Amino acid sequence: MKILKIAFDELIGMFIDDGALALLSLLLIIAVGFAAKAGIIGGTLGAVLLFVGCLLILAESVSRAARRKFANKQ
Repeated sequence: MKILKIAFDELIGMFIDDGALALLSLLLIIAVGFAAKAGIIGGTLGAVLLFVGCLLILAESVSRAARRKFANKQ
């Protein structure tokens, strides 16, 4: 039973552990959504911006987590 609690905690931690990841993703979606709705950008460009933006946000989050983990080992 303890292993299930650990697995559940890890699963939940993946989604709420990094507040910056969630906040930046939400801001990206809002910004691209408003720009597309206002006609500033087209649908295809909006999709590309979302894809590239999410990749950059994820890369930054992974980089930050790796730096934290490396700093804790030393």
